[in-house]
Amino acid sequence: MPFGKDEVRCDLACGVGPDGHWHGWITIGVWAAALRRLGLHPDQPTATVTGPTPPRWWHAEAERNARGGYR
Repeated sequence: MPFGKDEVRCDLACGVGPDGHWHGWITIGVWAAALRRLGLHPDQPTATVTGPTPPRWWHAEAERNARGGYR
């Protein structure tokens, strides 16, 4: 892994959603200095959106696949 253990932070949170079911989410953070070492930083032109977003069906299909919907 290109990062040291003190350069990455992973947080797990969970709670009951509006539908009454438990939901969990993970937040991953990496120190900016560690990203810069790999040539990644917010000032790069590629760090911003450079084109149109994918169509709505693309997002829906990705979510279905992530949940193990149809294959």
